[in-house]
Amino acid sequence: MGLTGLARWINAPTDGLQLIRKNILENHNGIPKGPWNLAVKSYRSTLSQTPGFQIPSERTMSTLQMYDNVFVLLEDPLALTRADVVQAIADKTVPPNFQPTHYRTTFLTLNPPGALEQLLGQLKARWVPMRQVSTSGAPRGQTSGHQLIIEGQVFGIGTDWVVRAGIVTMTGGETKGMLLEAEYLPLPGLNVGPGADGTSELLSNLLTSVLPNLPDAETVAVTISDAQWEDVLWDREEEEKAEKEVSEAKEKENSGSDDIFVYGDEDIPVKRRGDWTGVDRDRRSAYLIIGALKSERIL
Repeated sequence: MGLTGLARWINAPTDGLQLIRKNILENHNGIPKGPWNLAVKSYRSTLSQTPGFQIPSERTMSTLQMYDNVFVLLEDPLALTRADVVQAIADKTVPPNFQPTHYRTTFLTLNPPGALEQLLGQLKARWVPMRQVSTSGAPRGQTSGHQLIIEGQVFGIGTDWVVRAGIVTMTGGETKGMLLEAEYLPLPGLNVGPGADGTSELLSNLLTSVLPNLPDAETVAVTISDAQWEDVLWDREEEEKAEKEVSEAKEKENSGSDDIFVYGDEDIPVKRRGDWTGVDRDRRSAYLIIGALKSERIL
């Protein structure tokens, strides 16, 4: 798995997938590699309906099923972002060791599919689907309870590129354009640098080239900055563990003991999770897709 970029073809025609397939096969010597199927669902909290419990804004939850994993994005509009907390500590309006119970966004990975619904049912959690959906007359491949699906194909271009293209279809059968994803396999990571919006010219050029040459095509790149991704990846247990390790290292350094079991490995870099490998690549892809659909108010 490699570096991935995402784009929306907002006004794709009904034969958009066939047009992209033809372009990839004829002009890029690509080959079909299999289907690309995603299922998305959204929920809202019903805490405000509890007698005596009033909140100005409800929390929302979106889920995206990709292969054997379900990625869950929870958003609490009343909670602070990680940037808010950092700024508050810098302004000394909160204690230096201040840590909120959660940030505005929480991103989870669950397995197997259906585990979340089962958990919500067992806990009698106060979450209901954003839109009540019906499976009668649903398009082929529609799974019960999903608000929308993305169905398409995966293509290989040479040995370096994987392109995924899918039609966004609501439960009732209404189409909402297409999603395009390009993956550059040789590059497992990308540091976009401070101030960058997460775009990659390499990926943007490939996505542009696979689109059919239509004068009225409306396309937009789906991006995420490093600062946003840090908020999404935040893990309290990991942070506390890292702080504990730093504290213990300082204590050991200050003690000045000649421990014969010290091997001098203090300068070995700590292994960090990769944004573009394994399930982390799928996590970032899922987060971008959910964000794109929410920004267009499709979810």
